[in-house]
Amino acid sequence: MSLSSQYRLSDPWLLQPLPAYGTMSDDDYAALGFRCGLEIHQQLLTVRKLFCRCPAGRYNRDTHDAEILRHMRPTLSEMGEYDGTALMEFKTHKEIVYLLNRETVCTYEMDDAPPFEMDDVALDGSLLMAMLLGCNVVSEVHITRKQYLDGSIPTGFQRTAIIGTDGRVPFGARTVRIRQISIEEDSCREVSDQGHRRVYRTDRLGMPLIETVTDPDMVTPQEAVAVGQILRFLARSGGMVRTGAGAARQDVNVSVNGGTRVEIKGVPSLRDVGRLTHNEALRQRSLLGIRSELAKRGVTADSIPDRLVDVTTQVRGTACSFIAQAVAQGAMVGACPLPGFQGLLEVQTQPHTSFLQEFSDRVRVIACLDQLPNLVVSTQTAPSLSSTEWGRVSKACGTAADMPLILVWGNRPDVETAAREIAIRARDAVAGVPNETRQALDDGTNGFERILPGADRMYPDTDLPPIPLEDARIDGIAARLPLRPWERLVKLQELGVGADLAHRLSRHRAWDLFEHLAARLPKDATFTPTQLASLLLDRSTPRPASLRAAGPWWEEVVAGLAAGRLIPEALWAAEEEVAARIDDKAGRRQFDEALAVALAAGGAGGAQWPAEGDRRTEALMGAVMPGLRGLVPGKLVREWLEGSPKEARS
Repeated sequence: MSLSSQYRLSDPWLLQPLPAYGTMSDDDYAALGFRCGLEIHQQLLTVRKLFCRCPAGRYNRDTHDAEILRHMRPTLSEMGEYDGTALMEFKTHKEIVYLLNRETVCTYEMDDAPPFEMDDVALDGSLLMAMLLGCNVVSEVHITRKQYLDGSIPTGFQRTAIIGTDGRVPFGARTVRIRQISIEEDSCREVSDQGHRRVYRTDRLGMPLIETVTDPDMVTPQEAVAVGQILRFLARSGGMVRTGAGAARQDVNVSVNGGTRVEIKGVPSLRDVGRLTHNEALRQRSLLGIRSELAKRGVTADSIPDRLVDVTTQVRGTACSFIAQAVAQGAMVGACPLPGFQGLLEVQTQPHTSFLQEFSDRVRVIACLDQLPNLVVSTQTAPSLSSTEWGRVSKACGTAADMPLILVWGNRPDVETAAREIAIRARDAVAGVPNETRQALDDGTNGFERILPGADRMYPDTDLPPIPLEDARIDGIAARLPLRPWERLVKLQELGVGADLAHRLSRHRAWDLFEHLAARLPKDATFTPTQLASLLLDRSTPRPASLRAAGPWWEEVVAGLAAGRLIPEALWAAEEEVAARIDDKAGRRQFDEALAVALAAGGAGGAQWPAEGDRRTEALMGAVMPGLRGLVPGKLVREWLEGSPKEARS
């Protein structure tokens, strides 16, 4: 179907393929007005959860002892307002099922018991992180409640508290501002979400979590990735956060000129941030172009009808398999006219994604019609109804043949909800870019998750008193602040470690061990800090957990390395073996045993060995070293061979 001149697209952006990630320059992003801020969530390394005494860090993979079913409903804020996100979640009419294991959850998480006081280890860890970020630490910790109606928290709210504000971290020639750092409870792990039923596991629920929020200071997707890495390594440098899958999650906030803040939730890896923010910026630019086209056509929010027409009869007997199957199962098919949207539903908003997907996402999330495809439109090229069937539908709706008609199907209440959401999304298009929280998808695009929450979902917690922070507590934490990654670089440069090696080590978990060992290397030692750094970063050598942190015997290890009694390759052997190898006597005993075996293999009196001299020494070295390599330095073996008793050498 060709568009009349009235509906032809005039914005060049809408007519061109979207540029791929990695093909745009910094100037291109500046022209878009790209802005990005980060919210980094990291679990704190504690034994207990934040407000109860259940264990933290213990997961139940497949087993549970009980199930609880709940329905969520919104409550009024202190100002007598409902939060938009809570109202949206209420429209989904979800049944929330929680899988409980008695070892990892208690009645507190179910809101059936009052909270304990905040875990002290978690609070100290959050204070340390606030100081590392250069934040102004609060004088009192005030705990608030944040509404969550998606079911991820059984109580319907999350306890959270601001720990510090107005921090800064260096980034090249400038700094990135840290708006705030908070401590809060982690949410449940989602197991499944189908139709009107969502299932969660509660083992992660209540684990202490820090949230670091930056200002929107990143002006390219690449900068967003780089700043995220800085914050990640900074958190790890404090030694207070968990690592591994699921221990850290990122949310990114993106906007462009003329757009608005859109939050992409649950980015699993920092590597994904660049592509996701690039695609979101392009999506917003496309939505702004659609807004411009609608304005030129005179389309307003008031001109978009909140209308649903039952066209089940008109499509009965269709050859379109998914609609025919739905009708056979008793589904209603509804049509929603969209006047003025000719040619716009096909506009590309993200890679392999058109504007029509925005409507499909709303229907999937809010109406819970999640069997895809969940809608079709009369103007799309993909197979759906025949032209004759579309003609009957258009006639039933009383619309012109070129007006887009969106069909949805399901039970009547869900179809009615879907029709309202289609009209709401169409009216949002007149305004431009709606404030939304969107979910990160595996292909680097994003999809609708919920309306962006506002301040109305926050209110003070009445079960817990404020926590005053005494000067002695703050001073004690400040006194044990570790070096930040950029401060480590300076120290490594002073020690003569090369730039590449220093950059790797400054962000590596082996830093603490390096710092401990380097401080104990004699100034005249032949074993240098550079050799130590290389050894600690060598991934080819297995490392027992007992050697990943400083122990009381490490001074002897360093002395052995510096004096040449211990070779670097032996450093990562079992702890007791390394301790034995530091001792010259232990090494000599191993040498004597190996030499005795070699001489015995050479016959009586070693008759088969070369005569005394260098050739004999080399031959014995070849026979002895296979049993000593990695245990005794080769230099010492040679000295011992040359100094062995004459009867052993002849």
